[in-house]
Amino acid sequence: MIRKTAKNEIRIRIHRRIRQKVKGTAERPRLAVFRSLKHIYAQVIDDRQGRTLVAASSNEKSFGAGSGGNIEGARLVGKLVAERAQQKGIKKVVFDRGGYLYHGRVKALADAAREAGLEF
Repeated sequence: MIRKTAKNEIRIRIHRRIRQKVKGTAERPRLAVFRSLKHIYAQVIDDRQGRTLVAASSNEKSFGAGSGGNIEGARLVGKLVAERAQQKGIKKVVFDRGGYLYHGRVKALADAAREAGLEF
């Protein structure tokens, strides 16, 4: 069995490898995902300026009753980050899965963001 810290080290190594290829610009910022056991977080980042343009997470007060620890909570965060991005005039992003498998909550967040109008 792999230790929890070893799993996270592997994820971080994979994330660094992905980040060599995935860069966010002002025209097409990066949609970065981070998940913990209880919550899920999404940020739209312009890497050239080093600024977070839009963020949404499941532990916000305005989030409501849904939990970020499940697929439904991830869908709500995906929809929320897409709506906030469109309010700022952002329509196209590159998706950064953060070293996580594209499955479960990460996939649900991405699908909900696409349905709400973001283009990957």
